[in-house]
Amino acid sequence: MTELPPKPASRPENVSLWRYMQLFRKDILSAQPAKLYRAWMAEFRTPFFRSYLVNEPDLLKEVLIRNPDAFPKSDRISAGLRPLLGNSVFLTNGADWQRQRRIIDPAFSGGRLRDTYPGMRAAAEAGAARLADMADGTPQEIEAITSHIAADVIFRTLFSIPIEDETAQEVFAAFRDYQRTQPILNLAAFVRGPAWMPRFFRPQTRKAAKLIRALITKLTKESLDLIAAGQAPDDLATKILTTKDPETGEVFSLEEMVDQVAIFFLAGHETSASALAWALYLLALNPEWQTALAQEATAFSGAFRDLSDLKQTRDVFRETLRLYPAVPMMVRETTRPEIFRGRDVKPGAQVVVSPWHLHRHERIWDNPDGFDPTRWETENGKACARDAYLPFSAGARICPGAGFAMIEGAVILATLLKSYEFTRVSDRDPVPVAHLTVRSKDGIWLRIVPRTADSVSKMPTETA
Repeated sequence: MTELPPKPASRPENVSLWRYMQLFRKDILSAQPAKLYRAWMAEFRTPFFRSYLVNEPDLLKEVLIRNPDAFPKSDRISAGLRPLLGNSVFLTNGADWQRQRRIIDPAFSGGRLRDTYPGMRAAAEAGAARLADMADGTPQEIEAITSHIAADVIFRTLFSIPIEDETAQEVFAAFRDYQRTQPILNLAAFVRGPAWMPRFFRPQTRKAAKLIRALITKLTKESLDLIAAGQAPDDLATKILTTKDPETGEVFSLEEMVDQVAIFFLAGHETSASALAWALYLLALNPEWQTALAQEATAFSGAFRDLSDLKQTRDVFRETLRLYPAVPMMVRETTRPEIFRGRDVKPGAQVVVSPWHLHRHERIWDNPDGFDPTRWETENGKACARDAYLPFSAGARICPGAGFAMIEGAVILATLLKSYEFTRVSDRDPVPVAHLTVRSKDGIWLRIVPRTADSVSKMPTETA
């Protein structure tokens, strides 16, 4: 029987509110009961808040697709991330969000993905070259490696600079510090309160956010100067800074652009790094799939027009995002009385959409906890892809960089697997926890060795 990928243990069914708060603060995933993997909806009642976790596909469509304006993003989530993200598209609602998307979306259209592809490939190849000094069979922490590569992709495609650039290095280091100090979801995200209610942050969180924004401001000013001089490269920053809102004719101000760059980096770097690290671990856990992807990578020309040749690689990346969705939970808020599965829901209630639980739902997916990239060709897999797969959210608020991320994931995996073989480290299998993204409690450790022609043509004989 194929070994199941790691999954955090669920908490006991009945715990006190105080114990639940302790568990939630430690890790969002293991703080939840096992019944959430089977429930269509769960209601949480406390003296401080009421929330509803929804798994039923039709109810999810109502919240995310059919009537998203009635379920805006929670203001408590916004308060938690505002020191870094300001008034970015990730946090806004209503007219502000609509205006921002009108300016941002063209940068991620199909034609623009072709333009950004050389930067992705260059970052992937640079990352593969850096691995040469690590590919000696000693255990390596993979999240750090994929984080470096994903950050390089963002710098090259957004600002046309490699991660070796001095400012890029400073941004990368500051984001690494921020990631561990401010979870994307915590108990305060569920507590509804007035706008004036103070929100307290750790000193290191404020310090890291201030530094990141100062460095991003510097890079954005440099882009604006190049645009003014007619010397700007054809990158994402130039595209976004010069795109006018088709309704008002306005462009982003410097401060607005800094807000957007912060979320581009957070979303494009953190989420991709998480998914790539888990993908490499899953391939070490399933060496026959790693061999298949290495063969596919060897046959791939590297050209944008031939990306469809990376079909198995794309399926593995999709399966990774199912098992380890980068953002494990999203919170919306009701603006009017609602009825969920026969229950009255008052305005101001928190609606929790959990890709983590939805993607492993025992009543929706075949083999929900298993790694099976072939599922996407089955009837169950196709239905689930439509109704129960939300790695990038869904509806109007789907991540504008979803297509970018899928290409990036496939290209980086193919580039690394073409040159290297990744194997497990005994007794160091990862334990998933939720920080800004779904990461491993103590990192993801693998051994890396150069891939030989023989290892491409034959299944590896050992996995540790």
